[in-house]
Amino acid sequence: MNIKKRFIVALIATAAANMQILAQMLPYQNPNLSSSERADDLIGRLTLEEKSKLMMDQSPAIKRLGIPEFHWWNEALHGVGRNGTATVFPITMCMAASWNDALLQDVFTAVSDEARAKNQEAKKSGKLKRYQCLSFWTPNINIFRDPRWGRGQETYGEDPYLTSKMGLAVVRGLQGPENSKYRKLLACAKHFAVHSGPEWNRHSFDVQQLPARDLWETYLPAFKTLVQEGNVAEVMCAYQRIDGEPCCGNNRFEHQILREEWGYKGLITSDCWAIRDFYDKGCHEVSKDAAEASATAVRAGTDLECGSAYKALPEAVKRGEITEKELDKSLKKLIMARIELGDFDNDSLVEWTRIPSSVVACKKHKQMALDMARQGTVLLKNNGLLPLDKDAKIVVMGPNANDAEMMWGNYNGTPTATMTILDGIHNYQPEARFIRGCGHTRNSDSLRVSDIIYAVRDADIVVFAGGISPRLEGEEMKVNEVGFKGGDRTDIELPKKQRQLLAALHDAGKKVVLVNCSGSAVALEPEISSCDAILQAWYGGEQGGTAVAEILFGDVNPSGKLPVTFYKNTQQLPDFEEYKMAGRTYRYMKEQPLFCFGYGLSYTTFEFGTPKYNAKKGVVTVEVTNTGKRDGDEVVQVYIKRIADTEGPNKTLKAFKRVSLKAGEKKVISIDFKRGNFEGWDPEHNVMRVVAGKYQMMVGNSSRDCDLKTIEVKVK
Repeated sequence: MNIKKRFIVALIATAAANMQILAQMLPYQNPNLSSSERADDLIGRLTLEEKSKLMMDQSPAIKRLGIPEFHWWNEALHGVGRNGTATVFPITMCMAASWNDALLQDVFTAVSDEARAKNQEAKKSGKLKRYQCLSFWTPNINIFRDPRWGRGQETYGEDPYLTSKMGLAVVRGLQGPENSKYRKLLACAKHFAVHSGPEWNRHSFDVQQLPARDLWETYLPAFKTLVQEGNVAEVMCAYQRIDGEPCCGNNRFEHQILREEWGYKGLITSDCWAIRDFYDKGCHEVSKDAAEASATAVRAGTDLECGSAYKALPEAVKRGEITEKELDKSLKKLIMARIELGDFDNDSLVEWTRIPSSVVACKKHKQMALDMARQGTVLLKNNGLLPLDKDAKIVVMGPNANDAEMMWGNYNGTPTATMTILDGIHNYQPEARFIRGCGHTRNSDSLRVSDIIYAVRDADIVVFAGGISPRLEGEEMKVNEVGFKGGDRTDIELPKKQRQLLAALHDAGKKVVLVNCSGSAVALEPEISSCDAILQAWYGGEQGGTAVAEILFGDVNPSGKLPVTFYKNTQQLPDFEEYKMAGRTYRYMKEQPLFCFGYGLSYTTFEFGTPKYNAKKGVVTVEVTNTGKRDGDEVVQVYIKRIADTEGPNKTLKAFKRVSLKAGEKKVISIDFKRGNFEGWDPEHNVMRVVAGKYQMMVGNSSRDCDLKTIEVKVK
């Protein structure tokens, strides 16, 4: 028999064997059937008790049916979190400051590579634990309306459009290409809806009488984008109530808006122990017990619970508070999601299982973390001191200078190594001295201020790495420090001890660079006078110290832009518990902030020409010139305002593009801007739509009026 005949015989034999295997399979095991068909078959084989167990985040194995264990709760906020070694990228707020959604998608493609590889390792060990499976509860696309919210560091800033674009990049990086047979991971848009602090009362707070405009024009657009354009697999409902109903039991939001109006087909998960808030004393207290609360949540649309209340679902069925058929409807979404991951199929069929363990914390991913830290660091002030002279006598000071854990942010993984700010500076100046000076909120050294001033008497420059820390701000934390409460801040000022030390250094005639590390805006009005330069470094991830040093010494030209407003002081903020947007963010603020949304300096300068809009082609063009002596990146930002809409926002971001220009180079930048980009709130008809009429179109490099060139366009 020749080789060709042998090959044909082998193919026939293989096909026959495969057909025999498929014939012996039950329908839910058959990879050739649709996920819907497979889910229907499996649900028909489950008991009521098994169904309730599969509707909880720690879903046990159903051994009699060959269903593996699955943990829905996993973290990947800025790298695989809480699961050992991983690349730790900068916090999301820093990545938002890059205004580079293409790089962000690359970052989360790297994150999903590491997640898949680590899942395979866990499966081979035979011991799956929480944080080791394939459902990841990120991105956090809540609008960061108030800088006092400690979890704001997890978001992509205060603007609906920027948040939408960055959130979409995260989902696409995590879930993989839409045309793949199997999903790479499941991403989750959270927290639906409106949530943005405070942390301390989130289990009982009720958002009431929120203007329809604020809901639809500010709080909901990012969720709608991720549902309709990103096909996001999961949506997480928030803790608080809206108009009296808990978000995880809110029929209007989960059923009417999410599913009926937006056509969402994925699953809804509760935030952790949010269902318990329905009946716990001191919380929402809208249900009498776990059975009633669970029935209310499932009937509203919450398919999966993080917690243990859904153990009572069989009791709720027996009491007639919900039917088993209603449970099946929710359970089907969960089973389909697992099937679409390949969780029930042989690994050989799933392309993502072949990603090697060597990708975890690999050189390529570390370089990506560095690139993102470089692009997300924002230069706020520079009186000419920066870049630093590499021969200057430098003293490094401050509570964040030599703090590796601060660099990691929250919901983090564990890096193989971390470059602190001090490490980064020592790469340029090994002899630079370090004097901590003070802690975040208290004096940490035995030295008095006068002693510190004396100790730096010979220094040309003091680099002060200050600000706050993830140990002070974050999710529902116990912090006993002035200015902080429950993970949030009660004011946004730089802590007093740091402010006093910076003022003393200035009074002593020292040139000072403040490297501010924080998850959000810090009020730095006094520091404008006491510091010669201010660099906003956020929590920069495992490579953040290198990025800071490269910028300080001029090897990297800063290009980050603020994704949030930096207010002058706490007094510029409305009540933290007020969810109305009036007076908040660049879109509704009447006063001048310290640093505006979209702002960020460079070591070069850029000049914008007058923009042009071609409605027929749906394109904005503007000439941008690098008028300085260094190559640099600029972010072209496009804002609009409907002229007749006097009650609307001051302006609203609707497009942006990051561009690179060499020294002296001039480019005509084209940005897609379709008719749909003009969508906004129509107060006459109470709906989001494109309203015909005259608009101001503003193009420039920040939201500040003086940084924008304005033209008038007419929309038909």
